[in-house]
Formats: sequence, C-alpha cells, structure tokens
Amino acid sequence: MPNKANEPRAFNPASAGGTLLASVLLCAAVGFGVGTVVGATALFTIVAVFIGFGIGFRLVYTRYRHI
Repeated sequence: MPNKANEPRAFNPASAGGTLLASVLLCAAVGFGVGTVVGATALFTIVAVFIGFGIGFRLVYTRYRHI
C-alpha cells in the first residue's frame, strides 16, 4: 500500500483562496472585537486585515511551496 503522506499535494486554487479568505476574515473579526473594546474599531480592523493577508499568504505558501 503506497504512503500518500510523502506525495506532493496537487494545487487546488479553491483551497488556496479559501485559506487566504478564512485567515483575512478571522483576523478582521478579531481586530474588530479588540477595536470595539479599546474604542478604535476601524483602526484595529484595518490593521488586522493586513495581518490576515500576511498570515494567509504564508499559509498558502507553506502548503503549496513544493509545486
């Protein structure tokens, strides 16, 4: 029986886009929540969106770097 864990993953654009979108939305939600508590909702949300893009690109790169 072949071991599929060592095989390279096929590139799935929907999975890559979903990972990026999920990280941006999650970070934006956290930024919104923290910003609401602190009193600077817009600032924290915008900063969190940029952080989410960075995290998302890193996750996609890490998952698909061997393609």
